[in-house]
Amino acid sequence: MNTMRSLYPTLAVLFGTAAAFAGPPFQTDDPEPIDYKHYEFYTFANSDGTGLETDTEGPAFEFNWGALPNVHLHIIVPAAAALPSNIPGLAPLGTGPRAFGLGDIETGIKYRFVQETKHMPMIGTFTMIELPTGNAARGLGVGKTWFKLPLWLQKSWGPWTTYGGGGETVISARVPGYRNYPFAGWLVQRDLGKKWTLATEAFFHGPEGDATPQTKAATLLDFGGYHKFHGDETYQLLFCYGHTIVGQTENYAYLGLYWTWGKKAGDPGSQPPSADPAKLGPPGQFGHF
Repeated sequence: MNTMRSLYPTLAVLFGTAAAFAGPPFQTDDPEPIDYKHYEFYTFANSDGTGLETDTEGPAFEFNWGALPNVHLHIIVPAAAALPSNIPGLAPLGTGPRAFGLGDIETGIKYRFVQETKHMPMIGTFTMIELPTGNAARGLGVGKTWFKLPLWLQKSWGPWTTYGGGGETVISARVPGYRNYPFAGWLVQRDLGKKWTLATEAFFHGPEGDATPQTKAATLLDFGGYHKFHGDETYQLLFCYGHTIVGQTENYAYLGLYWTWGKKAGDPGSQPPSADPAKLGPPGQFGHF
Protein backbone atom coordinates (compact mmCIF):
# COMPACT_ATOMS: atom_id res chain seq x y z
CA MET A 1 0.00 0.00 0.00
CA ASN A 2 1.26 3.50 -0.82
CA THR A 3 2.38 4.83 2.58
CA MET A 4 1.97 8.45 1.52
CA ARG A 5 -1.46 7.77 0.05
CA SER A 6 -2.52 6.12 3.27
CA LEU A 7 -1.83 9.49 4.89
CA TYR A 8 -2.78 11.81 2.05
CA PRO A 9 -4.50 11.37 -1.34
CA THR A 10 -1.84 11.73 -4.06
CA LEU A 11 -2.29 14.57 -6.56
CA ALA A 12 -2.57 12.31 -9.57
CA VAL A 13 -4.75 14.81 -11.34
CA LEU A 14 -4.20 18.07 -9.51
CA PHE A 15 -0.46 18.48 -9.61
CA GLY A 16 0.71 15.58 -11.70
CA THR A 17 -1.25 16.33 -14.85
CA ALA A 18 -2.42 19.82 -14.17
CA ALA A 19 0.02 21.05 -16.67
CA ALA A 20 -2.11 19.85 -19.45
CA PHE A 21 -5.00 21.98 -18.32
CA ALA A 22 -3.15 25.03 -19.52
CA GLY A 23 -2.96 26.47 -23.06
CA PRO A 24 -2.74 23.18 -24.83
CA PRO A 25 -0.39 21.71 -25.66
CA PHE A 26 1.64 23.99 -23.38
CA GLN A 27 1.64 24.64 -19.65
CA THR A 28 1.56 28.43 -20.07
CA ASP A 29 -1.82 29.91 -20.96
CA ASP A 30 -2.95 33.04 -22.81
CA PRO A 31 -5.63 35.70 -22.14
CA GLU A 32 -7.55 35.36 -25.43
CA PRO A 33 -10.98 33.65 -25.22
CA ILE A 34 -12.47 31.89 -28.21
CA ASP A 35 -14.77 33.99 -30.37
CA TYR A 36 -18.35 34.65 -29.36
CA LYS A 37 -20.68 31.81 -30.46
CA HIS A 38 -17.71 29.60 -31.34
CA TYR A 39 -16.84 26.20 -29.86
CA GLU A 40 -13.72 24.09 -29.30
CA PHE A 41 -13.31 20.37 -28.66
CA TYR A 42 -10.11 18.54 -27.71
CA THR A 43 -9.35 14.89 -27.15
CA PHE A 44 -5.90 14.42 -25.64
CA ALA A 45 -3.49 12.57 -23.40
CA ASN A 46 -0.68 13.97 -21.29
CA SER A 47 1.97 12.85 -18.85
CA ASP A 48 3.80 14.70 -16.08
CA GLY A 49 6.15 13.00 -13.66
CA THR A 50 9.25 13.02 -11.50
CA GLY A 51 11.43 10.24 -10.11
CA LEU A 52 8.74 9.62 -7.48
CA GLU A 53 5.71 9.11 -9.70
CA THR A 54 4.30 9.73 -13.18
CA ASP A 55 0.70 10.93 -13.48
CA THR A 56 -1.25 10.85 -16.73
CA GLU A 57 -4.53 11.95 -18.23
CA GLY A 58 -6.02 10.17 -21.19
CA PRO A 59 -8.31 9.73 -22.77
CA ALA A 60 -9.45 13.19 -21.72
CA PHE A 61 -12.00 15.50 -23.33
CA GLU A 62 -12.20 19.29 -23.26
CA PHE A 63 -14.99 21.60 -24.42
CA ASN A 64 -14.87 25.41 -24.62
CA TRP A 65 -17.80 27.70 -25.49
CA GLY A 66 -17.65 31.38 -26.46
CA ALA A 67 -20.63 32.25 -24.31
CA LEU A 68 -20.17 36.06 -24.43
CA PRO A 69 -17.86 38.54 -26.16
CA ASN A 70 -14.48 38.35 -24.37
CA VAL A 71 -15.65 35.37 -22.27
CA HIS A 72 -15.50 31.63 -22.74
CA LEU A 73 -16.57 28.75 -20.50
CA HIS A 74 -14.47 25.62 -20.11
CA ILE A 75 -14.71 22.01 -18.94
CA ILE A 76 -12.37 18.99 -18.99
CA VAL A 77 -13.43 15.42 -18.12
CA PRO A 78 -10.30 13.23 -17.76
CA ALA A 79 -9.44 9.62 -17.19
CA ALA A 80 -6.41 9.72 -14.88
CA ALA A 81 -3.65 7.34 -13.83
CA ALA A 82 -1.18 7.40 -10.93
CA LEU A 83 1.99 5.39 -11.60
CA PRO A 84 4.32 5.39 -8.57
CA SER A 85 7.97 4.48 -9.17
CA ASN A 86 8.13 2.13 -6.14
CA ILE A 87 11.87 2.71 -5.76
CA PRO A 88 12.84 1.38 -2.28
CA GLY A 89 15.38 4.11 -1.62
CA LEU A 90 12.68 6.79 -2.01
CA ALA A 91 10.12 5.18 0.33
CA PRO A 92 7.70 6.14 1.71
CA LEU A 93 7.42 8.65 -1.16
CA GLY A 94 6.43 7.27 -4.55
CA THR A 95 5.32 3.85 -3.34
CA GLY A 96 2.03 2.00 -3.73
CA PRO A 97 -0.22 0.36 -6.32
CA ARG A 98 -0.96 1.84 -9.71
CA ALA A 99 -4.43 3.31 -10.17
CA PHE A 100 -6.63 4.31 -13.13
CA GLY A 101 -10.09 5.93 -13.23
CA LEU A 102 -12.02 9.18 -13.45
CA GLY A 103 -9.97 12.20 -12.39
CA ASP A 104 -11.03 15.55 -10.99
CA ILE A 105 -13.22 17.45 -13.47
CA GLU A 106 -11.98 20.94 -14.37
CA THR A 107 -14.31 23.87 -15.01
CA GLY A 108 -13.30 27.45 -15.71
CA ILE A 109 -14.04 30.87 -17.15
CA LYS A 110 -11.64 32.92 -19.28
CA TYR A 111 -12.20 36.68 -19.32
CA ARG A 112 -10.26 39.22 -21.40
CA PHE A 113 -10.57 42.69 -19.86
CA VAL A 114 -7.92 44.60 -21.86
CA GLN A 115 -7.87 44.43 -25.68
CA GLU A 116 -4.60 44.28 -27.60
CA THR A 117 -3.54 47.48 -29.40
CA LYS A 118 -0.44 48.52 -31.32
CA HIS A 119 1.41 49.31 -28.11
CA MET A 120 -0.64 47.46 -25.46
CA PRO A 121 -0.86 43.69 -24.87
CA MET A 122 -4.19 42.05 -24.25
CA ILE A 123 -4.69 41.08 -20.59
CA GLY A 124 -7.05 38.55 -19.06
CA THR A 125 -7.54 35.82 -16.52
CA PHE A 126 -8.58 32.16 -16.67
CA THR A 127 -9.96 31.10 -13.30
CA MET A 128 -10.17 27.30 -12.88
CA ILE A 129 -12.34 25.39 -10.42
CA GLU A 130 -11.32 21.76 -9.97
CA LEU A 131 -14.16 19.52 -8.74
CA PRO A 132 -13.38 16.55 -6.44
CA THR A 133 -14.75 13.82 -8.74
CA GLY A 134 -11.63 11.61 -8.66
CA ASN A 135 -11.18 8.92 -6.02
CA ALA A 136 -8.76 10.54 -3.54
CA ALA A 137 -8.12 7.28 -1.68
CA ARG A 138 -6.72 5.75 -4.89
CA GLY A 139 -4.66 8.83 -5.74
CA LEU A 140 -6.95 9.94 -8.60
CA GLY A 141 -8.04 13.23 -7.07
CA VAL A 142 -7.52 15.63 -4.21
CA GLY A 143 -10.80 15.05 -2.35
CA LYS A 144 -11.41 18.82 -2.03
CA THR A 145 -12.26 21.62 -4.44
CA TRP A 146 -9.20 23.61 -5.54
CA PHE A 147 -8.55 26.65 -7.73
CA LYS A 148 -6.06 28.14 -10.20
CA LEU A 149 -5.97 31.95 -10.12
CA PRO A 150 -3.76 33.36 -12.93
CA LEU A 151 -3.19 36.59 -14.85
CA TRP A 152 -2.08 36.33 -18.52
CA LEU A 153 -0.74 38.80 -21.14
CA GLN A 154 -0.29 38.42 -24.92
CA LYS A 155 1.17 40.45 -27.82
CA SER A 156 1.53 39.61 -31.52
CA TRP A 157 3.72 40.97 -34.34
CA GLY A 158 3.12 39.46 -37.78
CA PRO A 159 3.85 35.70 -37.58
CA TRP A 160 5.19 36.04 -34.01
CA THR A 161 3.13 35.75 -30.81
CA THR A 162 4.31 35.84 -27.22
CA TYR A 163 2.28 35.36 -24.06
CA GLY A 164 2.65 34.44 -20.42
CA GLY A 165 2.08 35.40 -16.81
CA GLY A 166 1.46 33.49 -13.62
CA GLY A 167 -0.61 33.01 -10.52
CA GLU A 168 -1.34 30.76 -7.57
CA THR A 169 -2.85 27.31 -7.10
CA VAL A 170 -5.07 27.39 -4.02
CA ILE A 171 -6.50 24.44 -2.07
CA SER A 172 -9.91 25.39 -0.65
CA ALA A 173 -9.35 23.50 2.62
CA ARG A 174 -6.28 22.26 4.47
CA VAL A 175 -5.42 18.87 3.00
CA PRO A 176 -2.41 17.06 4.56
CA GLY A 177 0.41 16.65 2.08
CA TYR A 178 -0.70 19.46 -0.27
CA ARG A 179 0.16 23.14 -0.26
CA ASN A 180 -0.69 26.28 -2.18
CA TYR A 181 2.03 27.07 -4.72
CA PRO A 182 2.92 29.72 -7.33
CA PHE A 183 3.33 29.11 -11.05
CA ALA A 184 4.58 31.25 -13.94
CA GLY A 185 5.45 30.79 -17.58
CA TRP A 186 6.32 32.57 -20.80
CA LEU A 187 6.03 31.34 -24.40
CA VAL A 188 7.20 32.51 -27.84
CA GLN A 189 5.70 31.04 -31.02
CA ARG A 190 5.96 31.57 -34.77
CA ASP A 191 3.72 30.60 -37.67
CA LEU A 192 5.62 28.72 -40.38
CA GLY A 193 3.43 28.92 -43.45
CA LYS A 194 -0.24 28.02 -43.26
CA LYS A 195 0.03 24.58 -41.65
CA TRP A 196 2.65 24.78 -38.90
CA THR A 197 3.12 26.79 -35.72
CA LEU A 198 6.10 26.01 -33.46
CA ALA A 199 6.80 27.36 -29.98
CA THR A 200 8.97 27.10 -26.90
CA GLU A 201 8.13 27.99 -23.32
CA ALA A 202 9.78 28.23 -19.92
CA PHE A 203 7.44 27.17 -17.12
CA PHE A 204 8.01 27.34 -13.35
CA HIS A 205 6.06 25.87 -10.44
CA GLY A 206 6.79 25.88 -6.72
CA PRO A 207 6.83 22.80 -4.46
CA GLU A 208 3.37 21.23 -4.46
CA GLY A 209 3.48 19.08 -1.32
CA ASP A 210 4.86 15.77 -0.06
CA ALA A 211 1.79 13.88 -1.30
CA THR A 212 2.57 14.88 -4.91
CA PRO A 213 5.29 13.86 -7.37
CA GLN A 214 6.43 17.52 -7.55
CA THR A 215 7.79 17.81 -4.01
CA LYS A 216 10.28 20.53 -5.01
CA ALA A 217 10.27 23.57 -7.27
CA ALA A 218 11.20 23.16 -10.94
CA THR A 219 11.57 25.17 -14.13
CA LEU A 220 10.94 23.29 -17.37
CA LEU A 221 11.78 24.13 -20.98
CA ASP A 222 9.10 22.82 -23.36
CA PHE A 223 8.98 22.59 -27.16
CA GLY A 224 5.91 21.90 -29.28
CA GLY A 225 3.33 23.29 -31.64
CA TYR A 226 0.37 22.74 -33.92
CA HIS A 227 -0.21 21.18 -37.34
CA LYS A 228 -3.21 22.61 -39.16
CA PHE A 229 -4.52 19.83 -41.40
CA HIS A 230 -6.37 22.11 -43.84
CA GLY A 231 -4.23 25.21 -43.46
CA ASP A 232 -6.67 26.86 -41.05
CA GLU A 233 -7.63 26.47 -37.40
CA THR A 234 -10.52 24.01 -37.92
CA TYR A 235 -8.68 20.68 -37.40
CA GLN A 236 -5.29 20.46 -35.71
CA LEU A 237 -2.73 18.11 -34.17
CA LEU A 238 -1.17 19.46 -30.93
CA PHE A 239 2.11 18.18 -29.45
CA CYS A 240 4.65 19.15 -26.78
CA TYR A 241 7.54 17.71 -24.76
CA GLY A 242 9.50 19.33 -21.94
CA HIS A 243 12.16 18.61 -19.32
CA THR A 244 13.55 20.33 -16.24
CA ILE A 245 16.34 22.85 -16.70
CA VAL A 246 16.45 23.98 -13.04
CA GLY A 247 15.20 22.13 -9.94
CA GLN A 248 13.60 18.73 -9.42
CA THR A 249 13.87 16.45 -12.47
CA GLU A 250 10.51 16.40 -14.25
CA ASN A 251 9.21 15.36 -17.68
CA TYR A 252 6.10 16.73 -19.39
CA ALA A 253 4.40 15.52 -22.61
CA TYR A 254 1.13 16.26 -24.43
CA LEU A 255 -0.52 14.92 -27.60
CA GLY A 256 -4.00 15.86 -28.75
CA LEU A 257 -6.48 16.50 -31.55
CA TYR A 258 -8.41 19.77 -31.79
CA TRP A 259 -11.59 20.85 -33.60
CA THR A 260 -13.27 24.27 -33.63
CA TRP A 261 -16.51 25.47 -35.22
CA GLY A 262 -19.04 28.30 -35.01
CA LYS A 263 -20.40 31.29 -36.88
CA LYS A 264 -18.14 32.36 -39.72
CA ALA A 265 -16.72 35.87 -40.07
CA GLY A 266 -19.40 38.17 -41.44
CA ASP A 267 -22.33 36.20 -40.01
CA PRO A 268 -24.59 38.15 -37.62
CA GLY A 269 -23.15 38.10 -34.12
CA SER A 270 -19.81 36.63 -35.18
CA GLN A 271 -16.24 37.81 -34.74
CA PRO A 272 -13.25 37.02 -36.98
CA PRO A 273 -11.81 33.62 -35.91
CA SER A 274 -8.36 33.45 -34.36
CA ALA A 275 -5.50 31.81 -36.19
CA ASP A 276 -4.62 28.97 -33.80
CA PRO A 277 -5.55 27.34 -30.50
CA ALA A 278 -2.76 29.13 -28.66
CA LYS A 279 -4.67 32.35 -29.36
CA LEU A 280 -8.01 30.70 -28.73
CA GLY A 281 -7.10 29.31 -25.34
CA PRO A 282 -6.98 25.81 -23.85
CA PRO A 283 -7.36 21.61 -22.97
CA GLY A 284 -5.20 21.99 -19.35
CA GLN A 285 -2.19 21.42 -15.75
CA PHE A 286 -3.51 19.24 -15.43
CA GLY A 287 0.74 20.61 -15.33
CA HIS A 288 0.25 23.02 -13.52
CA PHE A 289 -0.83 25.72 -15.90
